[in-house]
Amino acid sequence: MKIGIDIRTLMEKEYSGVSEYTLNLVKAILEQDRENEYKLFYNSGRNISGRMPEFKYKNAQVVSTHYPNKIFNYLMQKTLRQPKVDQLLGVDVFWLPNLNFISLSPKAKKILTVHDLSFLRYPDFFSLRRNLWHYIIDIKKLIRESDEIIAVSENTKNDIIELGEISEKKVKTIYSGVAEEFGVIDKNNEALREVKEKYNLADKFILFLGTQEPRKNIIGLIKAYNEFRKNRAGGKEEVELVIVGGKGWKEKGVVNEWKKSKYQGDIKFLNYIPRQDKVYLYNLATVFVYPSFYEGFGLPPLEAMACGLPTIVGFSSSLPEVAGGASLLVDPYKPQEIAQAIEKILSDGNLKNNLIEKGKAKASEFSWQKAAGEYLDVFREFSK
Repeated sequence: MKIGIDIRTLMEKEYSGVSEYTLNLVKAILEQDRENEYKLFYNSGRNISGRMPEFKYKNAQVVSTHYPNKIFNYLMQKTLRQPKVDQLLGVDVFWLPNLNFISLSPKAKKILTVHDLSFLRYPDFFSLRRNLWHYIIDIKKLIRESDEIIAVSENTKNDIIELGEISEKKVKTIYSGVAEEFGVIDKNNEALREVKEKYNLADKFILFLGTQEPRKNIIGLIKAYNEFRKNRAGGKEEVELVIVGGKGWKEKGVVNEWKKSKYQGDIKFLNYIPRQDKVYLYNLATVFVYPSFYEGFGLPPLEAMACGLPTIVGFSSSLPEVAGGASLLVDPYKPQEIAQAIEKILSDGNLKNNLIEKGKAKASEFSWQKAAGEYLDVFREFSK
């Protein structure tokens, strides 16, 4: 069988959740499957071949077209519906690991992965530009035209059925994985010291990792940190807050909240960091806090757990499903509750150790190899 995969998300300079998902999963699929033939497709008006990851597998070939992206997406794929990408590649099945503009022939079997429908559930979390992009791409039509929908969590599956108005039979849940690179590092590791010095990190700090956008609730996290510090007065060791992640949209509110903070000197923004530094930050941190309002899956808490970091997550969307039983769950709309959870972990050694052990066990349940195997089962269904 010949399978096409859309890897346009891998064109990004700075990888975030979806691009990390696509890269890890495509590699895991190609490592397991040596029978089917894969065509990995992207389009760019500029030469970005040096930016694209290498896929050195005998049964995989990267194929690109070279139109300006706006022309390719809005005119060719959306309006003219040409070229038919499956015919261009010569494939029987085409998989989109993320929402994107695509035109396929009626003969092609289409598999679509949906990470979340936050833009339909909470449009106020998004900029006008991003809402317009989601409107033009027409997610409901993409869902209707797909032969199989993959949801990254049961929460996302339920949203797809409700908001996409389709039958449950058409949707399958396949959980994301945690990369093997995330794990506990010996405290004497020289690289730990180098990363700590590189980012000028304190001995103890609260860590958040995610794109700066409203649904991540960074404003609520800063308010919680203010409350935590206020309640810790009286000679207790100071604990900094480190916020890691590229700027997304509507980030001015975060900046304004930081400027208002009495403790702004202890709140550090690292913005986007190289992928290889993430595991060290998880290992250096004291506690990981992820008070998001809405997540399709929520990979950072699992990465933190794999690194032996006690974790706090918002009691919302998919987070209880993914991290429940191995992290403290808090109401993301109540900064005081988040602050209390942080203090609990810092002051209760038994609780902290219990969360660390449960977290490592929970994270071990999610692997890219397992996810790849489940995707291959889906591909095989179309070969019958």
